[in-house]
Amino acid sequence: DRKFIGCDQLIIIKKNKELDANLEFFNSDGSTSGACGNGTRCVAYLLSKENNKKEITVSTSSSILKSKILNNNLVETNIGSAKFQWNEIPINENKNTKNLGIKILDKNNNECIGGTAINVGNPHVVFFVNNINNFNIEKIGPEVENSKLFPEKCNVTLANIVNKKLIVVRVWERGAGLTKACGTAACAAAVAGNINGFTERETDIEFELGKLSILIDDKNNIHMKGPVSEVREIDIKI
Repeated sequence: DRKFIGCDQLIIIKKNKELDANLEFFNSDGSTSGACGNGTRCVAYLLSKENNKKEITVSTSSSILKSKILNNNLVETNIGSAKFQWNEIPINENKNTKNLGIKILDKNNNECIGGTAINVGNPHVVFFVNNINNFNIEKIGPEVENSKLFPEKCNVTLANIVNKKLIVVRVWERGAGLTKACGTAACAAAVAGNINGFTERETDIEFELGKLSILIDDKNNIHMKGPVSEVREIDIKI
């Protein structure tokens, strides 16, 4: 509830005998999520302070994630490689995931047809448009998220290519709605931009309140780097 402190994701940190922790993610609507990139970076930062370690490894329901604590409160997380096959996203039919052919309308009812589907721990669809502000993501987001094409729903990103090293985005997050930042959406946008030939393997993704730097290495692993900040420590009775 944003009237209290609010969040896009609630993260439960559990003990793990082999790794630093096991993470469970819950969206603000109560549904579960297989991944949360920014949340993982925040947990890595907290655990590094507790354990006095510069490298933190955690498990999630979808993968094992390794993070490095850098200077100036920067944390870099390797979220692994993206998945592109239709049944890995997943979608309900065998379609070209590079261009799903989904029609969205801008505020002047001009058509934009596209949608690149990528799974980076959770399903994402990225639409490349000339001006993200010309589109009503509060309307488009839930329509695409809840489309019958996506049995597990999906995250929806509107992306504008500024240059080979910068993409500006707005994101509708599955189970959370319009969000000011989404780490896995940044990764999906960077990968989608790269496979479509729009951007290089290293690019910045700009949100309303800041940027994340994404690097796709020679093994196609995605490295997400950005700042973390402590807001408040609170006690909740459950």
